Amino acid sequence: MKHGKKYFNALKKAPKKAVSLEEAVKFVKANPGAKFDETIDVYFRLGKELTKGDTAVRGVVKLPNGSGKTVRVAVFAGGDAAEAAKAAGADFVGLSDLVEKVSKEGWCDFDVAIATVEAMKEVRKCARVLGPRGLMPNPKTGTVTDDTATAVKEAKGGKVDFRMDKTGNLAVIAGKRSFDEAALVGNIKAIVSAVNSAKPASVKGLFIKGMSISSTMGVGVPVIVAADAE
Repeated sequence: MKHGKKYFNALKKAPKKAVSLEEAVKFVKANPGAKFDETIDVYFRLGKELTKGDTAVRGVVKLPNGSGKTVRVAVFAGGDAAEAAKAAGADFVGLSDLVEKVSKEGWCDFDVAIATVEAMKEVRKCARVLGPRGLMPNPKTGTVTDDTATAVKEAKGGKVDFRMDKTGNLAVIAGKRSFDEAALVGNIKAIVSAVNSAKPASVKGLFIKGMSISSTMGVGVPVIVAADAE
């Protein structure tokens, strides 16, 4: 990514050592990297040993102050579950037609995919398209459910899925730079708690080895990792 003048000016002022979450949020808000309302992301370094075996970290967090993002939701369902999803505000609802569009055309113009238990028999045909994009419905994240209305409302209301990459790093959306400091701090604390809760039982000792926050085009600020991250 090519950085502009704003980025380099902020880089000169940015903390070189980890600071409190409140200080980091204050700095990121005061030093935008772009004119638009940037997304604030939290980054975690969890360690390469977590990429082995069944220790991959994934989970879901309900942001108390929302994500600030317009979330497009696709629901694979039929009958009453489909009608409930439409009433709850789903952007795309269907079953065989939706499965065919995704599996044959590679269409994925949505941010979250939800499916009923019965629909998963058909949705599996979309695995090669949805899987690599992290969009495959999964019971662990609440996206395979017959309560489609609740799932749609949660997805649009600030529910965020997270998944560690193959290098042991994890990134989670925390909101928008336009959020006030208290709202961002609250969201980030909820994220840290959710990541800690996703710690595999087989992992001992220090779990979160590093943490930082930044805006879309801004400078990353290292954050002091709380003791309960161990």
